[in-house]
Amino acid sequence: MTTEQQLKYFREGFPWMKIDAPATPGKGIEVLDEEQQEACIAYAGKARVAGKVKFVPASGAASRMFKDIFAGLDKPNDSVRTLTENIRSFAFYDEALFGNPDPTSDADCMHTAATLLKEPGLGYGSKPKGVLKFHRYASEVRTALAEHLVEGQEYMRNADGSVNLVVTISPEHRDLFEAALDEVRETYEKRYGVKYNIRFTYQSKDTDTIAVTPDNEPFLCDDGSVLRRPAGHGALIFNLNEVEEELVSVKNIDNVAVERLLPVTARFKTVLMGRALQLRDRIFGYLEALDAASSSETLRLCKEEIVPFLRDVLCIELPPVSDAALPELVRSKLNRPVRVCGMVKNLGEPGGGPFVIRGKDGCTSLQILESVQINPADPSAVAALKSATHFNPVDLVCCLRDYKGRKFNLPDYVDSDAGFISSKSFQGRELRALELPGLWNGSMSDWNTLFVEVPVETFNPVKVVLDLLRPAHQ
Repeated sequence: MTTEQQLKYFREGFPWMKIDAPATPGKGIEVLDEEQQEACIAYAGKARVAGKVKFVPASGAASRMFKDIFAGLDKPNDSVRTLTENIRSFAFYDEALFGNPDPTSDADCMHTAATLLKEPGLGYGSKPKGVLKFHRYASEVRTALAEHLVEGQEYMRNADGSVNLVVTISPEHRDLFEAALDEVRETYEKRYGVKYNIRFTYQSKDTDTIAVTPDNEPFLCDDGSVLRRPAGHGALIFNLNEVEEELVSVKNIDNVAVERLLPVTARFKTVLMGRALQLRDRIFGYLEALDAASSSETLRLCKEEIVPFLRDVLCIELPPVSDAALPELVRSKLNRPVRVCGMVKNLGEPGGGPFVIRGKDGCTSLQILESVQINPADPSAVAALKSATHFNPVDLVCCLRDYKGRKFNLPDYVDSDAGFISSKSFQGRELRALELPGLWNGSMSDWNTLFVEVPVETFNPVKVVLDLLRPAHQ
């Protein structure tokens, strides 16, 4: 995207998403009974797959995780006092570093916060989430990265015993991730009887976007250069595009739990994989049938089978078109990457919501939207947002090859108009930042999408450090 195109988005904004309705059970969200779940699990075990991989976005430092602790460094706030009171319950607790602090003492609270965030303490304020100690067990302490390794062997094991992971990181954190991996790799390979293939990948600097002032003029640094910033997780579509494996599980680095919850996590991840492969193979069957059909049979197949499938399963309603144009339109809707997204019941956690959207071509589709993409001045859009029953915990399974075994070029399926503008600051000065269409939002806009309900027990994010006190992390 050129600088001029970026400036145009800043000045004119992004178009609001046109919401037809929230996706709900029975209309956009599948709620599978136990028999259907078992069928998905069985299908995942027998379907042909050209390799599978676990894709873990893990870029950036954990500074937002400790925002409240930073705020209480000099004058203890409630978060710092809670941290201090419960310090022994955290996996990163070390008596030699933290001692036995008194949460009613300002000095002890400030010492606890400084020891956690700064050097010569743990220095967690500048480290990535993936290398932080999340969970304590009787015989070991695990980082978030280590928990993803344990998860991966449970449900992403290939037939040859290999487990593939692609972890997106920042270049400056490479050594930290390598060290965290080296600490556990050999132990886990022996314990679980697997071979880990880990690839670290960086968000390309070429995807950085410019920043502007509140008046939409280029934001200039002290040296006169225009400030450029990472453009959000949407830039990772290019990293995902480099993946060679066909079946990809996507899950954020901070969404892990202690091992006692692994059975339910693995079960429903396998359910999502099986459902994705069922969907993939049904679509492949239609495309192969279209290739083999005569012109008259093609039209019958489109009208009697494929159009109802698109409408009833994928929530894709087609605009009125001629019989001559219908087969090509149908083929274009079928021959796209596939994703199945886990959805949990809305319990007030942050996350994108599932909606049925009306696209620029007049077709509807299932999309994950953030609240900033919804027009607050549109009463119907606001009503749809308020009536949404579920949200997306970033729990996706993707199929990245077409029915002839060729890799899709994923950037071709991005809606460039699905980005958004956010307010940030740099060196104490306000700025506006351009976020590319999110990886599971606009970057997957033109994919074939299914939403499937998964239990809330599968969603255990650590957004702030005190989340580690929740039962799923103890």
